Amino acid sequence: MENKKTIGIPRAISYYNYFPFWYGFLNKLGIEIILSSPTTKKIVSDGASLVVTETCLPIKVYVGHVLDLINKGVKNIFVPSIQSIAPKIYNCSKIRGLPDLIRNVVKGDFRIIEATLDKSEKNNNLIDFLKEIANYYDITDINTIKEAQNAGFIVQNNFNVMVQNGLNFEEALKNAKQGNVIIPPKQDAKPISIALIGHGYNIYDKHSSMDIIKKLEKMNVRVYNSYQLTIEQLKGGMNCLNATLYWANQHEMTGCAGHYLQDEKIDGIITLTAFGCGPDSLMVEDIKRKAKTYNKPLLNLTIDEHTGEAGFITRIEAFCDMLYRNKRAQIMKQRQKEEKLLARL
Repeated sequence: MENKKTIGIPRAISYYNYFPFWYGFLNKLGIEIILSSPTTKKIVSDGASLVVTETCLPIKVYVGHVLDLINKGVKNIFVPSIQSIAPKIYNCSKIRGLPDLIRNVVKGDFRIIEATLDKSEKNNNLIDFLKEIANYYDITDINTIKEAQNAGFIVQNNFNVMVQNGLNFEEALKNAKQGNVIIPPKQDAKPISIALIGHGYNIYDKHSSMDIIKKLEKMNVRVYNSYQLTIEQLKGGMNCLNATLYWANQHEMTGCAGHYLQDEKIDGIITLTAFGCGPDSLMVEDIKRKAKTYNKPLLNLTIDEHTGEAGFITRIEAFCDMLYRNKRAQIMKQRQKEEKLLARL
């Protein structure tokens, strides 16, 4: 029987951005974390069966993960309402309304651990959000909550340092939880480099993305994404696209794309978006237009629960083949220039 001081966290949506912080914060409060299982076809199918067809894949996945936790016997499930991360910087309506969605579509013997973060409202700061979570467990001492907040920042910062230095998501998370900081050795050069543009819950969910990072690496491709960039670099990318920040996760798309479009080592761009995502569709259009200006090849991949892996792989392989041809042509052109120069000597 589950005791009171446990909390279930769905391995979806904000998990891919903030779980290191939640881990440090909740552990410091003495609350045991129970994660849902990695995404499977059944989890997606279970979640999709409870929402309308037009709902985007990440939300279907989230609902499926909540069901997975309930099936594990978890009684307390963390479903935050993250409305706004800064004044007038909002999440999409589906993420903002997650607690209401779960309340209305998921039936079972469980309690939603709900807290609201809305920095567009006065007197709604992170510490107030954290106090709201702690109160569910009758933890009210402000010093205890602040100490837990600091513990969360330490784990999150250690995680950020590792992924920014090229350590993969799973290894960075594992080491951050253990209090370690591992800086990987410099990787060997690859023939081509691709910037993978997408939200963490799309690119790092191996089922939803069909493990696209591993597939690209098997094709001898160096993969870059937003997790390897600092906030300053992401803001610079926003300026490159002349974009105004409105969406909470816009840095992961627009800011990331803007940075890598200016990076000479990047041979091509792949955007990975969920079908039916309104904000992403607008951002991708801006990225496409700017990619033409920088003469960077771009492939847009859209995923949902019906996406076939065979066609997905074929499109990636064709795109990489084109980048390899472009790279060979550039090398040949450079050699011809050098030969002409030598002939003149």
